[in-house]
Amino acid sequence: MTPRPRRYRYGAWHGGSDPLEPPVDLREALDQIGRDVMEGASPRSALEEMLRTGTRETSGLDELTRRLWQRRSELQRRHNLDGTLQEVRRLLDRAVAQERESLVAEEGDDARFRELQLDALPPDAAGSVQELSNYDWRSQDARETFEEIQRMLGSEFLEQRFKGMKEALQDTTPEDVERVRKMLDDLSELLAAHARGDADVPRRFDEFMAEHGEFFPENPRNVDELIDALAARSAAAQRMLNSMSEQQRAELSQLSQQAFGDPRIGEALNRMDQQLQSLRPGEDWSGRGRFRGDQPMGLAEATEAMAELGELEQLAQQLGQSYPGASLQDIDLEALERQLGEQAVVDAQRLSEIERQLRQQGLLQRAPDGNLQLSPRAMRRLGETALQSVISQLRSRQGERDTDRAGAAGELTGTTRPWSYGDTEPWDAGRTVRNSVLRRAAEGPRSPLLQVDDLEVAETEQRSRAAVALCVDTSWSMVQDGRWVPMKRTALALNHLVATRYRSDALQLVTFGRYASTVDDRELAALEGTWEQGTNLHHALLLAGRHVRRNSDAQPVVLVVTDGEPTAHLETDGEAVFQYPPTPRTLGVTLSEVDSLHRLGATLSVFMLGEDPRLERFVNIVARRGGGRVVAPTADGLGAAVVGDYLRTKRRC
Repeated sequence: MTPRPRRYRYGAWHGGSDPLEPPVDLREALDQIGRDVMEGASPRSALEEMLRTGTRETSGLDELTRRLWQRRSELQRRHNLDGTLQEVRRLLDRAVAQERESLVAEEGDDARFRELQLDALPPDAAGSVQELSNYDWRSQDARETFEEIQRMLGSEFLEQRFKGMKEALQDTTPEDVERVRKMLDDLSELLAAHARGDADVPRRFDEFMAEHGEFFPENPRNVDELIDALAARSAAAQRMLNSMSEQQRAELSQLSQQAFGDPRIGEALNRMDQQLQSLRPGEDWSGRGRFRGDQPMGLAEATEAMAELGELEQLAQQLGQSYPGASLQDIDLEALERQLGEQAVVDAQRLSEIERQLRQQGLLQRAPDGNLQLSPRAMRRLGETALQSVISQLRSRQGERDTDRAGAAGELTGTTRPWSYGDTEPWDAGRTVRNSVLRRAAEGPRSPLLQVDDLEVAETEQRSRAAVALCVDTSWSMVQDGRWVPMKRTALALNHLVATRYRSDALQLVTFGRYASTVDDRELAALEGTWEQGTNLHHALLLAGRHVRRNSDAQPVVLVVTDGEPTAHLETDGEAVFQYPPTPRTLGVTLSEVDSLHRLGATLSVFMLGEDPRLERFVNIVARRGGGRVVAPTADGLGAAVVGDYLRTKRRC
């Protein structure tokens, strides 16, 4: 028996985020957050800024909000609200003209009296319709045109409150009008029972839907869902009225009594509006919109427009995330798709996923004080990014690949890593063969025996050990002249290089402004620039000397990044003394500490930022007495200069 072939059906994915979508790019998001943190923002504000601006592949909340307001503006510029009144006036003029044409052919006082009645009609359309509601039309065409006005008013007023009613009442009969009136009366009784809290409301709701369910395509499951749907539309109708002139509102109120020629319909609608406003006071009943276009809208269409404006404003509030307890999960994705399309939903979901994964993967964590902070894993990622930037600069400038080697002397560390172009470490045969076997087991025996991705190399370390002190200037001029972030990126790059490739080296980060202090990579990344006078290189070198002495078995290396000559020094009582221009005392104690480091065997290199002649003269003296050199990089080239100098020192070790 031949097995039946399987049948497959393909369609759009409706299960949330597309499973075939590429994973969100956490690296780019984290780099963006890291840049803002290094510029002085808190991790929380940096995260919020990233969500607002988005990434290269994802529109941010600000862009989505801008598109919402653009759509809102286009809607208001294109339309106006007096479409129904204009249509009433047009049909009324036609009915009167048809009646006059019929009266002209008649003779007698009755025909002339009727002409006088038509001449005396009120100037406003609502007053004329009210006046003619009891008029005995002589022209059958005029009578039908006037009845068309009443049917049009009835369907417009009903469509305002009940979506889809206009199509259902295209050819309205007296029986249809009676069914609508009964539905409104029964609805009023149901709403009143719900307001009183009657116990039999669920039963009455079921009976109501069984009899009148055809009027409610939303198919509400209970009375609350019914009220929610009706109240939202009724509130939009009220906002439309609020947006009209006082004269227009008065005319519509008067015309509502002519809906289907039965004033009870208008009265029932008004009663329903009052009940809904009492049951759902949280809806926006007082808002308004300004429509200034030249395309008229009928009552139903204008109500839809007001509902759309309300939806746009709600979405903008959700995207703004400015209310207490705001979350990206609050965004109504269905409404967002209606207004901006599928791609906007994809962008919102990606932003939410980025935020979720940043927390879930431990890249953002809570500090003991409850504030968000970058985790050690996130700091490693920032250091890796900074180091990669430095490597690319070193390669383009010198063709060097020192930073790709874990050690030049060849002492195995016991760890391996995937091979990359330019690596000189020995292959790890066992790991390479294992990778090949696992890959071929997954791909099949016809796959190549060995591929580049299978290769792993054994990491090695330098046999000589270095004690490195990186002293970075944190005075206000570094912030003012755009050197703050390059300085931080340089420190993170060097820290990551030492932590991952030269693990036996001891690195100490020292910041110096009015005072100096030792910091770790996370503290440095989060350090904010503050207005503080003083460049206390003397204190920084004291801390560097302490680090060197603590690691007496290592080759001492001191690297100084500064953009100003020393203007402060530390007295024996621990107080910093500031003076500009620098005093001989400040220069003397600073150079004395340079000499102390030189006696310890340290090489002291200075990376001079800026073109201050006084600073240049001073750092030349420091380099000469400290056995180092002076480098004058640009801010963008600072990282390559510092890391390159460190590697140059390592080669001499």
